[in-house]
Amino acid sequence: MATHTQLPIYKAAYNLLDVVMDLVKNMPRDFKRLIGEEIAKESSAIMILVFRANVAQEKEPYLLKLIERLQVIDLMLRLSMDKRLISRPAYAKAIELSTNIGKQANGWRRAAGNTAARPLHGGHGRHD
Repeated sequence: MATHTQLPIYKAAYNLLDVVMDLVKNMPRDFKRLIGEEIAKESSAIMILVFRANVAQEKEPYLLKLIERLQVIDLMLRLSMDKRLISRPAYAKAIELSTNIGKQANGWRRAAGNTAARPLHGGHGRHD
């Protein structure tokens, strides 16, 4: 098992957190507390969930939480762009990272879910 810091999903999550911190820093004060802190909190939670999924036997619950938090980030980012709290290029960069993380999480989830159904010794059916 690779350490969580070596995983591509961790690196993407770290980049998202880095981008989000810059976005939040430049938000007007009244929106920074309401929307910005929520985006930053969810972004840091994603990094923790990557770690927890990596070390857990049962990865799916952590990956499902991660995907849910990504959806919250996407919603908050969209609201921020619509309210002109962040620029369109900044929004595009953050959403690109978010989409990348979501694809990796779903792929990891599918791979983790399929391990129990795979035959132990190849061929057809289970070999107990």
